[in-house]
Amino acid sequence: MRQILVLFWRNGIIQMWPKMKKGHGIPISLMEEIKSVTREYFHQPYEEKIKIKLSAATGYRGYQRFRENITKGIPDMQEAIDFYREVELGMYGHLGEVMQGSNLWPSNPSKFKQLMEHYIDLCTDVSRKIMRGIGLALGGSADEMEGEIAGDPFWVLRTIGYPASSILDEHDKADNVVGWISHSPALIIGNHENLFSCISGLLTLLNQDDDIFALQVRNKSDEWISAPPVPGTFVCNIGDMLKILSNGIYESTLHRVINNTPRYRICVAYFYEPNFDAAVEPLDVCSQKTGGTKSFEGAVYGKHLVSKVINNFVMRD
Repeated sequence: MRQILVLFWRNGIIQMWPKMKKGHGIPISLMEEIKSVTREYFHQPYEEKIKIKLSAATGYRGYQRFRENITKGIPDMQEAIDFYREVELGMYGHLGEVMQGSNLWPSNPSKFKQLMEHYIDLCTDVSRKIMRGIGLALGGSADEMEGEIAGDPFWVLRTIGYPASSILDEHDKADNVVGWISHSPALIIGNHENLFSCISGLLTLLNQDDDIFALQVRNKSDEWISAPPVPGTFVCNIGDMLKILSNGIYESTLHRVINNTPRYRICVAYFYEPNFDAAVEPLDVCSQKTGGTKSFEGAVYGKHLVSKVINNFVMRD
């Protein structure tokens, strides 16, 4: 865990190796199976995939096809299924109304739901352990992020498919529109980069194809560098809410996906979030380390999430 925290401090992104701390606790076989059932789902005919179509009525859960997810007004070349921790009627009052609902699970593959729910539980456990270590690394207690901050964490799971470059038309290739880019996504449009926040959270665990080099991260020198996949590992990104809590000690990870290969790419992203109704502001211990002034205004996580979600999609029939 100390090795992991040192990497967090330096880069804002880590590769979680199975050999660290006797492994992250998630079987490699399960990680592979998660990608396999995701690929199997996306390779179905569109008529099957659309049976769990995302809409406002579903609490923004479900399948979205290529170009329905937008980033700053630009359609993304990806298809995905979004799952959220389920929100019961009246659970968070008015704050939770938009996100009310149950997840839409595909009937095929038949074991999709069972596998994903087990995987979510394991990712939640791993993320909580990482956050306990980060609390210590920041000079606080292991429980610094518990209680009213993330004692009852929300989560998001997004299964994503990126098309092979060979199926893109010339317009797509020229724009090189890429998919979701963590908490601070990038679109590459000609020679211009637009970087901005997408989904706020604490951590993201990315389970990506082992043999497709598409993920890039921006380092402290403002250079884009490859984050090559390592079998059996996660790429772990820092989110906007952790940036606020740390008063800027940790930066949100800017990263982008450019799939220039002739193969369809799978990535399963698990987002570990604060409590849905958490009021997130810089921790006192972090403010003291950074001159005694809070550099960020507070944010209610659920309100911030809803503002992102309702503007993230172009709904088409």
